[in-house]
Amino acid sequence: MLPGKDGDKYVPYEKRTGNESIVYFTRNLSAKGLEKIYKFISYNLTGKVAVKLHTGEPHGSNIIPRDWVKNLLANEIPNAKIVETNSYYEGARYTTEQHRETLKINGWDFANVDILDEHGTALLPVKGGNWFKEMSVGVNLLNYDSLLALTHFKGHVQGGFGGSNKNIGIGCADGRIGKAMIHTTPGQPDQWDIAKEEFMERISESTKATIDYFAGHVAYINVLRNMSVSCDCEGTAAAPVVTPNIGIIASLDILAVDQASIDLVYALPENYHADLVERIESRHGLRQLSYMKELGMGNDKYVLIDIDNNCERIYPSDAVKDVKPFNG
Repeated sequence: MLPGKDGDKYVPYEKRTGNESIVYFTRNLSAKGLEKIYKFISYNLTGKVAVKLHTGEPHGSNIIPRDWVKNLLANEIPNAKIVETNSYYEGARYTTEQHRETLKINGWDFANVDILDEHGTALLPVKGGNWFKEMSVGVNLLNYDSLLALTHFKGHVQGGFGGSNKNIGIGCADGRIGKAMIHTTPGQPDQWDIAKEEFMERISESTKATIDYFAGHVAYINVLRNMSVSCDCEGTAAAPVVTPNIGIIASLDILAVDQASIDLVYALPENYHADLVERIESRHGLRQLSYMKELGMGNDKYVLIDIDNNCERIYPSDAVKDVKPFNG
């Protein structure tokens, strides 16, 4: 697909080509639901596990609940550590000291979060990309054997949506070099001048560098809850949530898990999903999906497995048929 032609358009399932991956689904938005779905994709997470999580700006209300994550780490991944990187923009997570204070405010201090770029950066190769030959990440990322992307799926002011691809691609890039490579054309005064298709492609190439490094020891969970059109990096300034909660999905395929998240949102009645779909499409966010496919990062076809009902195959329309309007 060519940027600006079909790469940023929604492609119905029946028009997609290629193999199918497995994606698991539960409606159980709770600590128990997260723990249950994790078991289905945990088997390739060996050794020391990095859990890439967006821990949020101070007092952000839409992030994944802390008790869910605390329960998961204690009961299922005792050899894991939450990892983050410092922000590219000046604010409450710009320096490591500021970031640690924000972690304390938001209640993550129980986990001794590893700020990956606290002690410097490392370069990982990008294979087959159009924009990068290598990507700069927090050097501490190289201390881990496996990676779990535990992602709050939501909108994003520049990316249209933030799923596993954004969580890894921007979230593992270090706060000074890597994030600048993704966001800014060298020499430009506008820190955020890269947008639309090019931005989606740069995110995806950054993600590819990280998941290639872990060589199959990666798993992905997207939590479709409190889905504002704003990213968690906007904190208390985020737009109000109007999109209904849907559930949790998980896969060993990054493209499949983000594509399924998009499909679930698009399967909602139009009056339920209008704001989020407008945010995704106005930013050309769907290019994340088509470009990941071009890079060979996964499949956009998948089998959706309902773990609440005897692991039966369902379709996105089945998964959201009983979804109720968001009421806060």
